[in-house]
Amino acid sequence: MKWDKLISAKRFGMESYHEKREENRSEFQRDYDRLIFSAPFRRLQNKTQVFPLPGSVFVHNRLTHSLEVSCVGRSLGNDVAKILLANQPDLKATFISEIGSIVSAACLAHDLGNPPFGHSGERAISTYFSEGKGLDLKNKLSPREWMDIIRFEGNANAFRLLTHQFEGRRKGGFALTYSTLASIVKYPYSSVFANTKPKFGFFTTEEESFRCIAEDLGLKKICDQPLRYSRHPLVYLVEAADDICYQIMDIEDAHKLKILTTDETMGLLMSYFGEERQARMRKTCLYVTDVNEQIAYLRSCVIGLLIGECTRIFVENEEKILNGTFEESLIKHISPRAKEAYQYSAELSVDKIYRSKDVLDVELAGFRIISTLLELMIEAVTSPQNAYSKLLIDRVSGQYHINSPTLYGRVQAVLDYVSGMTDIFALDLYRKINGNSLPAV
Repeated sequence: MKWDKLISAKRFGMESYHEKREENRSEFQRDYDRLIFSAPFRRLQNKTQVFPLPGSVFVHNRLTHSLEVSCVGRSLGNDVAKILLANQPDLKATFISEIGSIVSAACLAHDLGNPPFGHSGERAISTYFSEGKGLDLKNKLSPREWMDIIRFEGNANAFRLLTHQFEGRRKGGFALTYSTLASIVKYPYSSVFANTKPKFGFFTTEEESFRCIAEDLGLKKICDQPLRYSRHPLVYLVEAADDICYQIMDIEDAHKLKILTTDETMGLLMSYFGEERQARMRKTCLYVTDVNEQIAYLRSCVIGLLIGECTRIFVENEEKILNGTFEESLIKHISPRAKEAYQYSAELSVDKIYRSKDVLDVELAGFRIISTLLELMIEAVTSPQNAYSKLLIDRVSGQYHINSPTLYGRVQAVLDYVSGMTDIFALDLYRKINGNSLPAV
């Protein structure tokens, strides 16, 4: 793979459209702005990240998480671009200086396809079809279509959202650049290749869209398989920004919610550094009286360290990354001290955070809500002639292809509708359908 092809300003759905622009924004900065001002991005403010949405204590939701990931991604991209340009002056003729803008835009978009109620939403959708009443559809769909829904993946759903015309503006929907779109696809293959873990990058309906982007950018094919490619190199930076933020910010949120003590939290964050740096950090903390601000300072130190580590690893392994032979994520290759601290933080997070009562309660409620909505909506699109089905279908916005001529098209429209909901909208609809709530008169 070569940088001059990998970074392209060509826009999806607007390949034959040319417009002269007189403004200072680059095409990749325009991607960022289109995402920021979009309705799907705004809806992230009411989607669970890990903890229940805020009461008296503010914790991260999908929107604040995405904004922070975008900031870290921009730093990673800018740092990498600066080093690559210094080492390879001939790259000045390419868009290599725009890496920071591309990665920051891709980071904004990386969670757009996630359903409400965190990762339990993804599990609720896939298990409805693999274990619930959705099993009835198995023999009515093709094997590829069936794999798509029993392995429902937020990453693939994000690519679908970004390449369709849900915004109702242009043919290409968001009409993002090829490079930004490729940078969000962590698993550049279809669901049929997701054998070891249920992760994939695009649904059956988006296969040709991804193929078009991959071939134009020169992504490397794997084993001559028609729909399996090596990652776009910038995926590694988007993934690293996400890995850094969710791990470190979840620790800070757990401290605010008193799941972790101040001593535990400080110990975790300090463990990334050697004794000399720890001593300087403790001295700095003496000038800050607020405990939460002390934690915020330590957290910023860790994020800075991990940005430097991931930048170093990317540049040192540039050749392998471009050849498609680099293994695992950048965070897996950080220095031994930082890696040990990161792994311990991850283990503690599983034990004390992701299995905490409040988190499990949200997952249980979300599982129930999404399963019920799916059951009713799938029944409606498979039996649209029924009176109750017509009422449910009429409630769905016209932007979703709920009356698609194919069964799979209608099933995907239901998944588009449900996965696009906010937590509160899903809960409100669930209550109304069950007769627990009625509109105000």
